[in-house]
Amino acid sequence: MVVAIGTSTTDANQFRATVEFIGLQNYVRLFQDPAFLHALSNTVIIAALITVVPNALGLGIAILLDRAGWIFNALRAAFFVPIVLSSVVVSVTWGMILSDDGLLNSMLKNLGVADPPGWVSDPNLALYSIAGVICWQSLGVAVVLFLAGLQGIPRELLEAAEIDGAGRFARFRTVTWPLLAPVVTITVTLSLIGGFKVYDQVKVITNGGPGVGTTNTLAFDIVRYSVEAGQVGYGQAMATVMLAIIAFVSIFVLRALQRREVDL
Repeated sequence: MVVAIGTSTTDANQFRATVEFIGLQNYVRLFQDPAFLHALSNTVIIAALITVVPNALGLGIAILLDRAGWIFNALRAAFFVPIVLSSVVVSVTWGMILSDDGLLNSMLKNLGVADPPGWVSDPNLALYSIAGVICWQSLGVAVVLFLAGLQGIPRELLEAAEIDGAGRFARFRTVTWPLLAPVVTITVTLSLIGGFKVYDQVKVITNGGPGVGTTNTLAFDIVRYSVEAGQVGYGQAMATVMLAIIAFVSIFVLRALQRREVDL
């Protein structure tokens, strides 16, 4: 990290032998660069979506699967499969499914949709298609963590609430949800950090397109500037800003969520 911060204050370029100290010029350039601000906006959108959607769906699915029986065990295994797959493999597969002539549009045409959407070729849809792929792969993690949290809740507490006349929603609100707070803290924090580091899916599915930089994220631009364009100093300034944002958001969210955690 120290090396990265030091490099960000230079004009280091892998295609040039000399390196000069330029102070904060890279940071000034960053916040005047529309491409960086667009990548930051894309990153925030993806981070927000993959924090909210998989965790909300994961909690609902975990509640449905929190019971005994072979069919529920089989469903748990099915939701776990995407976790063990490489994000590159997942991206290649979904890239083919979502292409203009892919499986999804073929099914829509068979159902009578004459002009199906360009999931990864429409600039207005591509970013959300990438977020959808990441949500699909992240869902299993949320399901597994929420299931573990649900199974750690003492049944006596739920039974006592039921004896007191609490319905299902009241038992969830007064017993289950407060005791799931530590799991929520973990899943939300991990999702946020993962959202700010999205690279593989963008590189494989759209390579930053369609068009110029439509789906660029911070991690994608860091690699693009540091490795492909050779602007190491500028790329490291971008990486330093991304690290600062992740640290600030993580600490803020951790403190906010830990306030609602309760001890048994």
